[in-house]
Amino acid sequence: MVWKFMYNQKFGLLNNLLGTDIAWISDPKIAWISIAVIGVWSILGYNMILFLGGLQEIPHDYYEAADIDGATGIRQFFTVTIPLLSPTIFFVLQTRIIGALQVFDLPFMVMDNSNQALPSVQSVVYVFYQNAFTYNNRGYGAAIVVCMLVIILALTKLLQATEKKWVFYN
Repeated sequence: MVWKFMYNQKFGLLNNLLGTDIAWISDPKIAWISIAVIGVWSILGYNMILFLGGLQEIPHDYYEAADIDGATGIRQFFTVTIPLLSPTIFFVLQTRIIGALQVFDLPFMVMDNSNQALPSVQSVVYVFYQNAFTYNNRGYGAAIVVCMLVIILALTKLLQATEKKWVFYN
């Protein structure tokens, strides 16, 4: 609801601060960007906690050895931090891809059924919800969910096949 207030065209915080009259969630050309900003903002803290935990698990000895070898801070970042943080990067990447395919709450809560930008921000899960519960077409809704399951399984399998090339667990 806070985001709905911030994006309001007439009384919204963003339009008042910027001095504009932009239809943040009613314009089909920019509504998907507004929804994406909400999604990124809502998951940013969780991902930062995961990355912080991953960074704290990197032993300081590696940085000392790289410093003795004459590596700069940027070199240490790319040769020590990124490889040792790769399991966390892989986990966040995989869970965010799956989470992005399962988005339902953002379009459902921010958009009204009468909003002209609704078709541009609908997710697969939102289409499932519409068909299964609004239009009472449960068979079509079940088919959508099964197709989404197959797509998520295929993407997960593809990600895990590439895991051995760039994720280091040592």
